[in-house]
Amino acid sequence: MSSHRRTGLERRLAAPPPGVTIISMATDPLLQPFQLKHLTLKNRIMSTSHEPAYAEDALPKLRYQLYHEEKAKGGLALTMFGGSTNVDKDSPAAFGQLFAGSDEIIPYFQQLAERVHRHGAYTMVQLTHMGRRTIWDAENWLPTVAPSMVREPAHRSFPKTLEHADIKRIVRAFGQAARRAKEGGLDGVEIIAYGHLVDQFWTPLVNQRTDEYGGSIDNRMRFSREVFEEVRSQVGDDFIVGIRMSGNENREGGLTQEDCTYIATTLAASGVIDFVNIIKGFIASDEAISHVIPGFGTPLGPHIPLAAAIKEAVNLPVFHAARINDLATARHAINEGLLDMVGMTRAHMADPYIVKKLERGEEDRIRLCVGASYCLNRLYTGADALCIQNPATGREETMPHVIERSEGLKKKVVIVGAGVAGLEAARVSAERGHEVVLFEAMHEPGGQVQLLARANERRQEMIGIVDWLVSEIGHLGVDLRLNTYADAATITAKDPDIVVIATGGFPNTSFLDKGEELVTTIWDVIAGNSTPIGSVLLFDDHGSEHALSCAERLATNPDVQLELVTPDRLVGHEVIGTAYPSYLKTFYENNVTMTPNLRLVSVTQHPDGFAATLHNEYTDDLTERIVDAVIIEHGTLPLDDVYFDLKDGSTNLGEIDIDALIDGRPQDLLANPDGTFQLFRIGDAVSGRNIHAAMYDALRLAKEF
Repeated sequence: MSSHRRTGLERRLAAPPPGVTIISMATDPLLQPFQLKHLTLKNRIMSTSHEPAYAEDALPKLRYQLYHEEKAKGGLALTMFGGSTNVDKDSPAAFGQLFAGSDEIIPYFQQLAERVHRHGAYTMVQLTHMGRRTIWDAENWLPTVAPSMVREPAHRSFPKTLEHADIKRIVRAFGQAARRAKEGGLDGVEIIAYGHLVDQFWTPLVNQRTDEYGGSIDNRMRFSREVFEEVRSQVGDDFIVGIRMSGNENREGGLTQEDCTYIATTLAASGVIDFVNIIKGFIASDEAISHVIPGFGTPLGPHIPLAAAIKEAVNLPVFHAARINDLATARHAINEGLLDMVGMTRAHMADPYIVKKLERGEEDRIRLCVGASYCLNRLYTGADALCIQNPATGREETMPHVIERSEGLKKKVVIVGAGVAGLEAARVSAERGHEVVLFEAMHEPGGQVQLLARANERRQEMIGIVDWLVSEIGHLGVDLRLNTYADAATITAKDPDIVVIATGGFPNTSFLDKGEELVTTIWDVIAGNSTPIGSVLLFDDHGSEHALSCAERLATNPDVQLELVTPDRLVGHEVIGTAYPSYLKTFYENNVTMTPNLRLVSVTQHPDGFAATLHNEYTDDLTERIVDAVIIEHGTLPLDDVYFDLKDGSTNLGEIDIDALIDGRPQDLLANPDGTFQLFRIGDAVSGRNIHAAMYDALRLAKEF
């Protein structure tokens, strides 16, 4: 900051001094009520509208309702839902959204509202017409629409230019959808206006019209004014209506902060809105949205200054959410008056009980979001949003967030392997009231997550998954034994009732026709056991962030010339959504060669290093690279020796009753009456998958112990 005297806003934006703590619920700014029109919100913490793709028939049925009810149980004041709820038929669901264009949704609104209200929280739905930001070849197969025929890079359709009759129809649809929300007992609606149709009229990047809806900023606001006037005419003045909008598109030729401030203040002055929910950026491409919804390796609360600046100008409550995953950042924003309500949306996917834990003085037991964006990026595959470290989120009907004690006998549970699967099994078993011993051969717990967190500086936050689990098993009295290799004799000597093998896996190098002994693995590189320099070929036949994070580490080494090779049609095939742009940025900045469609088949010694033979599956051509090092990533093979050593002594011979596992019933298989313990295998000790799968294995098994 320059030497000029700081403004009041600049002083409030400054980071809080170290060592400041809140010692009382009575004085904690996050726990103070806030008056939003006629609603008294019991604290300053909310979850903003998002779409987890839990809808059924485009309606918020039981799964959807339970997800939001859990957060209400957890103590937040406001849970907004239905991110991008469509209001008309030419706005089809691109990622599993709700549809509020029919009265059929009203009873489901009523059910959701009742569930949330019973816990003292409020709820609102977000309404939209997505304009060009959707797909045409779904649902009714209608063309996408926009103010002008400007293609959106992300969804790729060429939209129809809206005619006046279309505009009138869509305006009416917004009003009718808002009326359904009110009749459904909801507490308000939020109109989304960034990237969607309302904003598409505002931004010169999309609106090239020459009629009364184009040209000047006031003309470009005409559609939004008509929408809000219609909404008000349908719901009246005693219903909450807000807007979620960008405070700065941060894009050449787009809406500036000055433009957005003018829009917000103009709408506020007209009396049609009751709050402003601010984001920053432009979302027409994956690269752009990766900055709007930042993930790990980025600063906490990066857009709070923009929201605070809008708040200075607009005489309305201001909400904001963007990577506010810890209470210290949230508390600072509220305490300094930068925000009125702080959105902790992904944070509540990791832990819906943030407020309850804060109220109980257990802030240190909150499971922090690590910014992995697993929740968001699954939507890009057409799947539902799941939290990488909380397998109960989105599964509230079958998976508990709060583990109840077993009503049966206390058992001795021995777990081998303190990766995330073993740690979660230990946590859940201890919460059930059992005596738990957890063996780990390494000097620290965490398994592969330790490697992931060390791959590069950007991924360090991932260790938060392990930190929370270790802290929790410490609270619960689990006997964690590090530096202890547990063989079958060690395990049976503990006289266990249940044994869980969570020993993980080791890198698979067995796929090569020749030269397995000549290659190194990404594990070796990340762990620091190998430091290749010169020309390096990294072969990735996994497509996940594992190889990309290693490549990112190598790419920034000036002594490495890296080629990233994959048999897939693009590098990082499984790294999608908001996750891949940062990797590609690093690769392009450091001149990494990215080569798709080639499979590594063999490696041999060469006078100048190693000869790597690559096969093109489309042409059958073989090519050769002479390099100084070959690194591979081909998933893992299970470390399962101790499991097979124990099988014959177990009552179930290691078998899991799959139907019981899926149905949430105890494991009662008896295949060997002479056995003395039940034996189970979870996580990568079964097959190489991911963090979420390992923790889900552990939760759904151990919750029935």
